[in-house]
Amino acid sequence: MPTFELGDSIPSETAHAVSVSLPTWSANIGYEEGQDWVVKRMTTGYPRFFIHRSIQAFAADIVAKHVDTKAKGPNDMTAMLFPTPNSASRCVDFIRSRAPADICSNTRVINLVLDMSNSEARALEPLTPAISAVVFPQDGFPFAKQYWQHSGDGVSSRRAEFCHGLFKDGLLRPDVELRQADASSSAKPCRGPKRYQRQASLDAGGNQQPNMHSHVNGTAGETAMIQETSRFLEERFGRNLDLSFLQPAKSAIKRRIAGALRSADHDLGGCVSLSEKQMSSNTRGIVNLREEDIYLFPCGMNAIFHAHRALFSIRTRPGSIPLKSINFGFPYVDTLKILEKFNPSGALFYGRASESDLDDLEARLKAGERYLALFCEFPGNPILTCPNLVRIRELADKYEFAVVVDETIGTFANINVLQYADIVVSSLTKIFSGDCNVMGGGAILNPNSRYYSALKVFVQQEFEDTYWPEDVIFMERNSRDFVARIDRVNANAEAICRVLKDHSLVKTLYYPKYNDSRANYEAVKLPQGGYGGLVSVVFKENKQAVAFYDAIETAKGPSLGTNFTLTSPYVLLAHYQELDWAEQYGVDRDLIRISVGLEETDELVSVFTRALKVAEEQL
Repeated sequence: MPTFELGDSIPSETAHAVSVSLPTWSANIGYEEGQDWVVKRMTTGYPRFFIHRSIQAFAADIVAKHVDTKAKGPNDMTAMLFPTPNSASRCVDFIRSRAPADICSNTRVINLVLDMSNSEARALEPLTPAISAVVFPQDGFPFAKQYWQHSGDGVSSRRAEFCHGLFKDGLLRPDVELRQADASSSAKPCRGPKRYQRQASLDAGGNQQPNMHSHVNGTAGETAMIQETSRFLEERFGRNLDLSFLQPAKSAIKRRIAGALRSADHDLGGCVSLSEKQMSSNTRGIVNLREEDIYLFPCGMNAIFHAHRALFSIRTRPGSIPLKSINFGFPYVDTLKILEKFNPSGALFYGRASESDLDDLEARLKAGERYLALFCEFPGNPILTCPNLVRIRELADKYEFAVVVDETIGTFANINVLQYADIVVSSLTKIFSGDCNVMGGGAILNPNSRYYSALKVFVQQEFEDTYWPEDVIFMERNSRDFVARIDRVNANAEAICRVLKDHSLVKTLYYPKYNDSRANYEAVKLPQGGYGGLVSVVFKENKQAVAFYDAIETAKGPSLGTNFTLTSPYVLLAHYQELDWAEQYGVDRDLIRISVGLEETDELVSVFTRALKVAEEQL
């Protein structure tokens, strides 16, 4: 197996890697405590927690160029980058609701857009590159970082890298500056060199052939413009990005999420046009599910954030006190934060996802309490408890609250949870991609939900497609063999469980097949499905956990669902400041989480056996 030094990107030498190597137990503690020997060696990190260096560099250049140094010097100011003015505005609102007055008064947004008086910029219009920078004093960084981390609204590193190049070339400029220039100039701008001119309808010849790779309804002129932009991107920026593939790529991703497109030989060069009948035949078991009910986001947490935002909007009457949401089960760290921080009424938290928790919830409901929505993971992270979705759905129908299920860990190749949910969300960054080099998220609206019509109206008015085209293309390519990879991962995970389950050093093994909540998993397991690729283990003593982790010959860092096995002392990384709180809900601070990969099974068994032998020396 490949080895990674402290701070290396995982995968190695990957500019947009999603994980970073923390190869020892002490390195994880050093990272959490901000110790220089760890932090200064990190080339990257998990994108919502570690702001990619390409984003940092772009933000610094924006501040240096556009901040009024007479009022505030560049060293006193910083910026956080977002893809749209609306997402930037939400960040500003968050800062102003929490930060001191002096920070709030010096927080503003700079919207960078294409300078359409420039012929090169006009050639890029179909790509819609834009950046909205929230500029604020350095002391405001913790507040802005909270919004960045919780919401997932921030720019991707690929968008930042591309737009930074445009910025340096003067093609991205502040919209205020451009409006002022337009107002002061009455001259019509030159269209520039012919090869970069956008064709007007009269420019396109009547005998021009449509682009057969494009599955987007549009005129020949629009198709020609996309072809021209793709050529320009390659000639000017060295990027081979054929925008005619963009909409088919999005469609393919959505249909894979629906379980309607499962073959590994999908080729965007051919016609990908499934009939409604073919779309109705899907692993979700919802015959009226349509591609238009599936939405893509730049990361999984952004899908959760906007699911909550949508439900909060449609279920909160003007002037009324908002209903609380329910976080059912020990959560991925930012899900609970969203429910608590983006709803003034807060959230009701059940940390064990047990039947007794449901008994308590039912008693509250019978007593007259009402809730906005219940959010849960299936299975939960990291101890893989599976909530009783059948009972939750019954309560939701009777007492009128929405159900949002995060299926990231179970994956829709193994389980079908849409039948019990109003919205299903997932992080595509994980096993759907597998390559650990691109972020993405998805959300499905159940067309049979009582909230479906209201949600569709909200989405039509509010949804912004901020998934950067380059990220879409990478995600589509990575996910073509998703189903085949899941089968292998399922088998490897069970093999590792057999190594760990009855070992004398192991206190508790967590896996859906062996957990007490197995019956809840079986209720939604697909006939061809397995039990997933995530395993967690707790050793009897801390020194055994440390020895095992330091010795295990796998990649070691944050994230999960990678094509290679990835090990992490997850609770230390996710809950370092609240370890006692986590243990209240049965989540041991020394828990080790293993995301199982595609390696040869015998090789993986040997790797885990060797690490256990090292741990045995600590007896």
